[in-house]
Amino acid sequence: MIIVEGEICVSSQVVLEVGQWQGSGAVTAGRLRSGAAWLAELVPHGQRYTVALDSGVGNSRGGVRNAEVLERHLQAVREALAEIPPDDLTVTIGGDCGVDLAPVEAALSAFGDRLALVWFDAHADLNSAESSPSGAFHGMVLRALVGDGPEGLRPVRSLSADRVVLAGARSLDPAEQDLVHGRGIRHLSVEQLTGPGPLLAAVRATGAEAVYVHIDLDVLDPQVFPAVGTPEPGGLGVEDLIGAVRALTEEFTLAGIALTEYERTEDTGQEEAVLRRLVDGLFGSEQR
Repeated sequence: MIIVEGEICVSSQVVLEVGQWQGSGAVTAGRLRSGAAWLAELVPHGQRYTVALDSGVGNSRGGVRNAEVLERHLQAVREALAEIPPDDLTVTIGGDCGVDLAPVEAALSAFGDRLALVWFDAHADLNSAESSPSGAFHGMVLRALVGDGPEGLRPVRSLSADRVVLAGARSLDPAEQDLVHGRGIRHLSVEQLTGPGPLLAAVRATGAEAVYVHIDLDVLDPQVFPAVGTPEPGGLGVEDLIGAVRALTEEFTLAGIALTEYERTEDTGQEEAVLRRLVDGLFGSEQR
């Protein structure tokens, strides 16, 4: 992988489309399927994999809605990742945030303690099955990644919490706030992301050499991008998000990146314009 003027530029970039919606708690979650398909086509790629998923819901277990379906999906994503050459950059397109469990797991396997995870999201996704108000796994996936996941939805290897940077989260449940403070998770506000300094300092403080970037599109302000299931006011602008990711890729090896939670609507004008700007800003404006 090389970086050209801050853009992610790879000779072999793989797009992994995972249109999972069963991990979302939004009533409009079904829109995630078409959102994933459209966005996966937009991102430049050498190869594109579409993970075959269940179309319906499944049994809940242990406080997690659709747990059985989500477990099957997790295994399917792991199998798809096993087919991707290790030197290729994987761009994961969701679907709900739960699709990123296996890609982060794979990055951790490759980079070990040299990896930091930057989680751009309006929410912390740090609930447990017991603390979750909804039972939706997309609000538990980061908790699972740091070692406290529900049975069947845990990574093979967990990430140390002090290697996580929570970026732009502005809606945290009480149990999530306790975990952030108790486990030493670095948390940057939206205001701290308007320039690269605090974010780069936070990642440097982890001691990492590589970074995995997770982007839930609800990190953007809903006045800019409303096509998400759980919008929260006071979010990032598009240029701030692009600038933050570019700054990371200029200093750290990019271990993977995910774009999630796009709920495609019938009124696509504004959302398509924002996503085209975001994709061009991150990956360049080559013909697709």
